[in-house]
Amino acid sequence: MKKTIFVFSALIIALLVLFQLSKYAYVSGDITIEIAIAIAAVIFFIIGVFINKKSLSQKSTTASTIDTKKINELGISNREYEVLVHISEGMSNKEIADRLFISESTIKTHVSNLLVKLDAKRRTQAIQKAKELQILSH
Repeated sequence: MKKTIFVFSALIIALLVLFQLSKYAYVSGDITIEIAIAIAAVIFFIIGVFINKKSLSQKSTTASTIDTKKINELGISNREYEVLVHISEGMSNKEIADRLFISESTIKTHVSNLLVKLDAKRRTQAIQKAKELQILSH
């Protein structure tokens, strides 16, 4: 999250700098306003393409590392796996229940089943074992 805030802050600062440079260039008569706007547009286009490529490459690498055979071997159902993913995101039982539109007691049952299937005593230990077994992305 901090990285995203930093990137957008840097983009805003870069935009302000470009506007100031274009203003000074226009006032001094060295460059027309159309050229300054075109340069700013090209720079932001390049930054956008770079960010898009970077985000697409991250999504494709996480999807390939999950071992679906291991999930089936452990007997983890689709719903239990959804709960496990939400646990790994740091969500509470109530938040998971609200997200999946089921009761909190059902979430507790799924968490208990996951702890047994992953041979874990705590939620954090279950997440750690799931990552070791490569059924969760890192």
